[in-house]
Amino acid sequence: ANAKKTVALILKTLNHPFFVDMRRGAQEAADRLGVTLQVQAAEREIDVDKQMQIVENMLQTGIDVLAITPSGSREIVTALVKASAANVPIIIVDTRLDAKAAADAGVKPRTFIGSDNYAGGKLAGEYVVSLTGGKAKVGVLEGIPGHETGDSRLRGFRDAVAKSPGITIVASQPANWERDQGFNVFQNMLQAHPEIDTVFAASDLMALGAIEAIAAARKTGKIRVVGFDALDDAKKAIAAGTMSASVAQFPYEMGKAA
Repeated sequence: ANAKKTVALILKTLNHPFFVDMRRGAQEAADRLGVTLQVQAAEREIDVDKQMQIVENMLQTGIDVLAITPSGSREIVTALVKASAANVPIIIVDTRLDAKAAADAGVKPRTFIGSDNYAGGKLAGEYVVSLTGGKAKVGVLEGIPGHETGDSRLRGFRDAVAKSPGITIVASQPANWERDQGFNVFQNMLQAHPEIDTVFAASDLMALGAIEAIAAARKTGKIRVVGFDALDDAKKAIAAGTMSASVAQFPYEMGKAA
């Protein structure tokens, strides 16, 4: 009864500032509560197979609780079935599980801790409407297709701008949450659609990549950029005037609560 409990926190990646903050929040709570925290992640957010492997490896070490930010809302369910079978409580953080896939597999997480991503996307869309006076040619940088997080942000954004007939989404493509892909995808998007005057990126890393592509095209100050996460680099870009806004989340608090 006096043995230290071990909590596994499996993140999407350890090299993204968002998840670095989440880890810090979780560690602060673990230290205060006297539990052992083990944190692991794949190198890239897109690597669902690696994350599934990490879950299985962690379960073999005899963890007491599994907290996870799913890299794939549907795919990860297969690994979570094994956690359920081992009677290890599951806490889902940041990205919801696919409800149908979880129900079909009999996976019942204890709770979900995260932002309302649909509401966040809607906030971004409403801001774009007010910023542009309801007239804009928008390029959208999506996350990983099928990720609940990015999909919900996109739905919220699209629903918000749909009420303004003067706003057109001229292109919408995945950039997989990564800065270099944000640069490459938006550079190509801008070449195909030079009329784009506004960008909505479903994460700040992709937004920062877009800002670099805008600079390379010598269009700094001519294209508005709205991101998501309020990372430190995004706040600096807002202060510098190269980014218009970002929707804030609180990853430190998410990790702490989990």
